Parts: sequence; C-alpha cells; structure tokens
Amino acid sequence: MELKALIDRRNELVGVMEQLSGKATNAVRAFTDEERVKFDQADTDRRNLEETIKRIKEQRDSEIEVPADEPHQSDIPDEEYRTFGDYIRGNVSTRATNLTFTDNGAVIPSSIANKIIEKITDICPIYQLANKYNIGGNLSIPYYDEESQAITMTYADEFTELESSSGKFASIELKGFLAGVLTKISLSLVNNSKFDIVGYVIEKVAQAAARWIERELLLGTASKIDGISKAKQVITAAASDKITTDELIDLQESIPDAYQQGAVWIMSKATRTAIRKFKDNDGNYILNKDMTSRWGYTLFGRDVYVSSQMSDITADKPAVIYGDMSGLAVKISEEFKMQVLREKYATEHAVGVVGWMELDSKIENEQKIAVLKMAGE
Repeated sequence: MELKALIDRRNELVGVMEQLSGKATNAVRAFTDEERVKFDQADTDRRNLEETIKRIKEQRDSEIEVPADEPHQSDIPDEEYRTFGDYIRGNVSTRATNLTFTDNGAVIPSSIANKIIEKITDICPIYQLANKYNIGGNLSIPYYDEESQAITMTYADEFTELESSSGKFASIELKGFLAGVLTKISLSLVNNSKFDIVGYVIEKVAQAAARWIERELLLGTASKIDGISKAKQVITAAASDKITTDELIDLQESIPDAYQQGAVWIMSKATRTAIRKFKDNDGNYILNKDMTSRWGYTLFGRDVYVSSQMSDITADKPAVIYGDMSGLAVKISEEFKMQVLREKYATEHAVGVVGWMELDSKIENEQKIAVLKMAGE
C-alpha cells in the first residue's frame, strides 16, 4: 500500500473520532457503550498507522541520497548544507567560502546552528514557552515588589492628610553560564554516501542540548542556572510518596486567574500515570486524553506535558510544576555555535561535533509559576 493511502486512512479515522466526539459534545452527554467501543478502536488503529507511517518515512529517508544538483527539503541554503556534509566526510578544503576555519576545526555556518536551535525549541516546549532575551553581558530585569509594603487605598476624612504607601522596584539578575554538547559520529556512517549526515548531526545535537536545557530550566543547578528551582509559590504535599486531588487543586489555585489561560502542567510520566487513576466523587477520571491538547492530555482544563527531566513522586522533590511558562526568563548570552573536530577522535574511528552556548534562567514573574513539592521522609 502506498504511503499516501496510509495517511488517508489515518485521516479517515481521525474524522470518525471527531464525529463521535461531536455527537457527545453537542448532546452534552457521555459516549454510549457502542460509541466508546468505536472511538477506542479508531484511536488504536490511528496510533498504529501513525507508528507505521513514521517508520516507513524513516526507512525511506535512510535510503535516499540528497542529489548534489538539487536543493534539499530544508530552509538551510543548499550550498551550505552540501558543503557542511562534505566537510564532515573530509571532502572540502580550507578554501571553502562558507566555512570558517580555526586551529581546532571548522566553525559551522550559522544556518546550520539556527536549524539546531529550531529543533531544540521543537523538542523542548519549556524553552519555547519561556520569555527569551538574546543579549550579551549581564541582564537586570526590574519588577515591582509589594512584599514589604504595598500601595493601599483606605477611607479618609476631609482635611486629614493621607499617609502615602508604596512598593518598591526590585530586579532579578541574569548572567551567563557556558555549556557545551559533544556528539561523536562513527566514520562508518560518515563514509556512507547515502546517509544524510547533516540531518543526523542536527537531530543528535539538538536532542542532547534540549534534554540538558529542559533539565536546567525545570530543576536548575546550585550556583549555576536557577530555572524554576527557586520558585516562591510552593505547595508541600502532606505525604512523601503520594499526591492527592486536593493538592493539585491547591497548586492550580495558587496561580491568579489572569495567568491561567496560558498555564500548563509539567510532570514525569510516572507521576502522570499515578494521577490518571484519580477519580472525582462521580467516578470520573480527572486527567483525560484530549485530542485538541498540545500533548494529548488535560488536567482540570489545562494541557499536561511529560518531561523525562522531572522527578517522580519522591520525598522532598518537586513532583509537579504548574503555571504560565512565560513567567520564566531565559537569557541567551552567546548564540549556539558549533565546530567539527575531524582529527581529535581519529583514533576512535569517529568525527566529533561540538556545540557551545551561554545562557541563564530565573523566574521573572513569581505569580505565574507554582511547584508541588513532596514532603520529606
């Protein structure tokens, strides 16, 4: 069967699911037993088809060589794409006009580095949703602090002086911490002319960088990037090994209504699995599959994102983060830069690709982000 036919069948199944959902929604009722069976079967077939389509595409991509005289399907300039691939394979001299050569190797064209940043953004939605600042040096972000003394309004009598009250401006300071990622590529892959070596490098470097960035934004590192680790709005669970529905409600309610629209839940897969078993007083699950959500699940009306960097339900660890991630500031001091190291790993029958960036992150709006932390043992 042609790939297009598989895609068409997948779209038909989505249509069936949408039709069944529409009937139940319009009638303000739950699925009937028959509708539930049809929906679940369509959903199972859809997921199986999507996995099949994905594998067929990957298999075809690994067999097809990008012709030297035709542009590849990418927004990277074709000449830079081919030249970079040729350089990794050792087929480009230092006279290449779109590579910058140093004593340690070649600096990759900015178009390649920018593509990696795009990939990082796709893989790491926390980075995508955060408020980013592209600026060198230290950055001071002012905010209005009313914790010590707030502006107030009160009753007054005529001819009686009003006492002034005011908050004060404070600021958060963002610096820059250098971080690097190294990917080693087997020369067996490099020497395979049919293998898309450029796409492979972009994917592998982006995946490694995204995992590290997501961990730092969510959990931080002492004396380095804070990320969300120093959030002031913290709900502490009563137990060290389980979460309750009431605690999730308290966490959600700690965010003002003005910031609820853009809020998301962030947790590990094990935590999501535990919460999926929670039911309300009517026996309905509180965490549900939702085709319209960004990541397939919603909890109390907000999207649920699973991060492999989040802690499971463990004593004294943050188990759930909730809020609008635009309250997290990320400063990129140095744009992503990469180099190819051809000689360094020659004895390992490999080529190295190293990437560098400088960044920092802290919460800039404490009202937008809250954390559910497990009790200590």
